[in-house]
This record gives sequence, structure tokens and C-alpha cells, in this order.
Amino acid sequence: MENAHEAVAEHAANAPTAGEYIVHHLTHFNSTGHAQSAVVDFSVINVDTVVFSILMGILGLFVMWRVAKSVTSGVPGRMQAAVEIVLEMVNNQAKGIVHSEESRKFVAPLALTVFIWIFLMNSMDFLPVDLLPSLWQAASGDHHAFLRVVPTADLNGTLGMSIGVLLVCIWYNIKIKGLGGWVHELFTAPFGSHPLLYPINFAMQMIEFLAKTVSHGMRLFGNMYAGELVFMLIALMGAAWAGTATGAFLWIGGVIAGSVWAIFHILIVALQAFIFMMLTLVYIGQAHESH
Repeated sequence: MENAHEAVAEHAANAPTAGEYIVHHLTHFNSTGHAQSAVVDFSVINVDTVVFSILMGILGLFVMWRVAKSVTSGVPGRMQAAVEIVLEMVNNQAKGIVHSEESRKFVAPLALTVFIWIFLMNSMDFLPVDLLPSLWQAASGDHHAFLRVVPTADLNGTLGMSIGVLLVCIWYNIKIKGLGGWVHELFTAPFGSHPLLYPINFAMQMIEFLAKTVSHGMRLFGNMYAGELVFMLIALMGAAWAGTATGAFLWIGGVIAGSVWAIFHILIVALQAFIFMMLTLVYIGQAHESH
């Protein structure tokens, strides 16, 4: 009995503190093997973000392919009905924002892809906090191995997607207005075509593009990062039950808080995917309009 108490005490002594636990779970498995120190460092590749983003993309394509393959004209199944609802929603939003029918042939599928892909990446947050990291540590043989499973909780991932949207917007600006027309707009809008206003107009246009791109990625990242952090805090509350006199209450509180937050997080997961999709449509729609 005494040996058992000593073993428990030794395990508790070697266990990470709450701060160490959170820092470890917020560190990516990347190409350098340690945490990114600079805000911008292109030498660091977050391997976990890349892998889980690709896996969720493949999963989304597979699900849509299976639904398309099994579609029926009669009474649809639940999966087909859900996909049809999403398709109709995206198509209606695209019609209301992007008025060019020719452009919608590309933009509407793009918006659908964005919504489903981000929804699946956000949904990785529903997995138990320690499940995949623990499996990865066991498989790699390194009990300190890093792994983050929510790609949209990585600013590198969300800014990468927002930059992709920026490139599409630039493409449509050039396609709709012509290269000369777009360059002319860069220097004459929004304040007018007087030569003295050219530098101010150009600076304002660059600030607008930068602000839209950064806010587009930051909004998704901020919400998913906060959600991931809340799940970690709830996990810590549930894990603290063994070492306290009020342990049973902490464990019950952790279960209740985790369940409530998971239900609420379903709304956040879907809403953030919808917002990112809508902003994608809005920005591409703006590229079709002249100032």
C-alpha cells in the first residue's frame, strides 16, 4: 500500500503543470522540431496542419463523390438531403452576391468547397483533446512529441486560405476589368482621377486588400484557437479531480462543462465555415464591380 502511494506521488511529481500541458498542446509538429519563434518564418512548415488539411480535403471530396454517385430522383436519403440543402444555400448566396452567371460556374463550386472543407477542419476540435496526440506519442515512441489536429487553429493555415481568396479576387479584377482597367482603378479610386491623388488612392487600395486578407484569416483562426483553448482548460479541470478533496465535483463539472461547450461549439464550427464562405463570395463579388 505504501509503495502504491509512493508511485502515485512520483507520477504526480513528474506530471506536467497546467501551463506546461497547454503550451505542449499548442505547439505544432513542424519541420524544425521546436516552436516557431518569429511571427513570419517561411523555413518552418507545420506538418500537422498540412497533413490534417489534406486529409479533411480528401474526406470532403470522398463524401461528395459518394453522395453524387448514389443520388436518386425519388425520396433522398439523409446524407443526400443534407448535401442538397447545403448546395441550395450556397447557390442562393452566390446568385445574390456574384451577378455574373459565367463567373458563378466557378465561384459557386469554390464557395461550396470552402464551406465543406473548413467545416470538416473545424470539426476536428470535437475529438478528445489528448486522443490523437497520445496515439502519435505512442507510435513515435516520444512521449513529448507535439501534434495539433485542428488546422484552422493555426494562423498559418487560415492566412494561407485567405491569401488564396486574395489571388482569386486579383484574377477576377483583371479578367472582368482588364489589366489596364484594373491598374487604372488602383490609382483613381476611391478619391478621383487627379494625378495628385494617385499615391493616396493606390495606398488606400493596398490597405484595403491587406486588411481584407488579414481579417479574413484572423477571424477564423481566432475563433477556433479560442475554442481549442477552452477544451484544454475543461480537460485540465476534469484531470484535476484525482488530487483534490473536491475531486468528484471537479470531474462532474468537467463532464458537464465539456458537454455544454461541445454543443455550443457545433454552432461555432458551422458558423465560422459559413462566414469564411460568405466573405469569399463578397470579396469575389466586389472584384466584379467598379468603384
